[in-house]
Order: sequence, then C-alpha cells, then structure tokens
Amino acid sequence: MQGDANSQLRLPAVLDLAASESFLDAMRQAETTGATIDAYGVDVMKLPCMQIILAVLKGNPGIAIDNPSEALVMDEPAAEAGADEIAITPDMQPDEAGMTKRILTIDDSKTIRDMLNLTLSEAGFEVLQAVDGQDGVAMLDKERVDLVITDINMPKMDGYGVIRHMRGSAELKSTPVLVLTTESEAEKRNVAREAGATGWMVKPFDPERLIATINKVSP
Repeated sequence: MQGDANSQLRLPAVLDLAASESFLDAMRQAETTGATIDAYGVDVMKLPCMQIILAVLKGNPGIAIDNPSEALVMDEPAAEAGADEIAITPDMQPDEAGMTKRILTIDDSKTIRDMLNLTLSEAGFEVLQAVDGQDGVAMLDKERVDLVITDINMPKMDGYGVIRHMRGSAELKSTPVLVLTTESEAEKRNVAREAGATGWMVKPFDPERLIATINKVSP
C-alpha cells in the first residue's frame, strides 16, 4: 500500500486482522495528506479494517475512495447473516454502521491503544485516544464522550487523577469509567472505587467481555 505522485493510496487484495496494523498506519497517512484511496484490487475486507476506514472517513469527509471493487459492496443477505466480511461503499456514512457511542481510551502504551481501537471500532463505537492522564483530561474538557477506559500507571497524571477530575466535574460526574490495568491488588481496586471508578478489568483484556461490560454500564 503506497502513495503515488497524485497522493493515492492503493489498498492490498486482503485487508484482515493481520494487515490491520499496517493498514491503520496507511490510513493515518491518508488523514494527513488527504490522499485518494484506490480500492480496485481489494478481494477481502474484514470488519476491523472496514471500521478503520469508517473512522477515517467520518473525520475527513474530503478523503475519497476510487474504483471500489466488488468486495467493497456487501449484499443484504450477507449483512443479515452477520458476516464478518463487511464492505463499505464510497458514499456510506459512519452512522449507517452504528458508530454512535463515543469512547475515550487513555493509555501510555501504543499497543494497548491500537488493540482497544480495533476492538471498539469493530463493535461499532467511535474511539478517541489519549496518551496519558493529562492528555485525557485535556480531551475530556473539549470533547463529549459516553464512556472512558483508562489505565492506572501513566506519566504526567495517573488513572486515579483522571477519575477524580471527572467526578469533580458537573458534566462528567456520571460518565462511566472503566479501569483497564495490569494491576490486580485489592487495595488499588479500592482506591479506584473510592475515586469513582465504575469498573475494573485486568490486562490482557478479553474483547467480548470488554464489549459486554461497556454495554452493561453504558446502555
């Protein structure tokens, strides 16, 4: 996948989970350069990569998809059957994929942020990302979110600080906060609970359990 002289990104034949990391990097390049996306050669597109495209298109309406292949057009029976190969047409709007709920993830690990982004995007959520607690608080002050997922041990401001900031804000005091951390000590869980955390999960996370928990605390 590479850009040509006309700032065009050509998609590979198979866009699946294995290709998602490099695909995410390429789409970020498209966001920066405003490149046209050539989708003529796509044979297979898995859900995570489709959600990456939707997320980019939602924030950058000027980005265009040229030459969509047949793999980028899913028929209604496949959709009703819950197929995991879901296509996107050039004029498809993010809301049509159910991307309505906004979730902010706060973690200093890029790997965890990318894993959360793929998991949450695949489930139909709009994902915002922050690299530490201070960055997360700054984003909360300017963006509306429906739920926050935060690590505990981070530079500049830890997860406890994020939770206390939210619970001290009239606008954020009722917003659900899930802690996602490598810590498992009962004492630290109690500190988070007293600060106002809604729930606690230990890394590595189970995608299905995470989505189920989100739907439970933020229906």
